[in-house]
Amino acid sequence: MKKLLDIGNRYAKESTWKDFALVKFCLFSMGLVAGTQVADRHKKKVIGVAACVFAATYVPLMAKVFRIAFERD
Repeated sequence: MKKLLDIGNRYAKESTWKDFALVKFCLFSMGLVAGTQVADRHKKKVIGVAACVFAATYVPLMAKVFRIAFERD
């Protein structure tokens, strides 16, 4: 657990406002997918857009997390 917290702290130190904006978009899109209450005829469109936003933000975020986790001290 301590290792995960250390990775999180290093990630925050090395992040810019752009990284945190990606985190917010990523979480927002997941919230949309989980809690969407739109008409059935629009549900697929909303979920599709949210899934695209999630994928577009999740990949660079996780790439940075893995880079930080596996870099040598």
